[in-house]
Amino acid sequence: MGKYFHHIALFCILNVFYAVSLADGRLQEFISGTRTLSAQFTQVVYDRNGRKLQESQGSLLLARPGRFRWVYERPYSQVVVGDGSRVWFYDQDLEQVTVRKLDQALGESPAALLAGSNEIERLFRFSDKGTAEGLSWLEATPRSKEGSFESVRLGFRGNDILAMEVRDNFGQVTRLRFSNIKRNPAIAAELFRFTPPKGVDVIGDP
Repeated sequence: MGKYFHHIALFCILNVFYAVSLADGRLQEFISGTRTLSAQFTQVVYDRNGRKLQESQGSLLLARPGRFRWVYERPYSQVVVGDGSRVWFYDQDLEQVTVRKLDQALGESPAALLAGSNEIERLFRFSDKGTAEGLSWLEATPRSKEGSFESVRLGFRGNDILAMEVRDNFGQVTRLRFSNIKRNPAIAAELFRFTPPKGVDVIGDP
């Protein structure tokens, strides 16, 4: 179950990063001024009663358009790489790689916020949620009730996104906090490519 939440959170931040037409000026300014991004993250998942289910840590790299590398380092190792056309999910414990087309992987999940679709404003409603915990909060809610999540909250300090909270349709909440954020660093192109290691099972069409 924990790895399911990993994917939800990943697609959420990816959608926000790559969106190109958003109503909120803070998010639009962040996106327009950010070609690449590197950061560390802590992710905590809570059930509907507020009980902690899981905590994980890792790092991320993003590059517009459509490329990312999301690495979970604890409590287990998992790598997710987007090369601009496909998304590769590598679970080292299972020795398994799953590959999907980028648009299929993002789908109507919170990833629609990052995928760079010009239909973002048609798919989501945006509202200002004021200030809390030293951050200014923006909330995105899907106009359709058929998706996998109820809402996404983005926490800003200045023009940087420092926090994200995803509430799914079962009331569970995934909270991410970002640190060591670097905007527009030089990132080697090979980090956004993925070759399955020898001997692992590959599911999907590489």
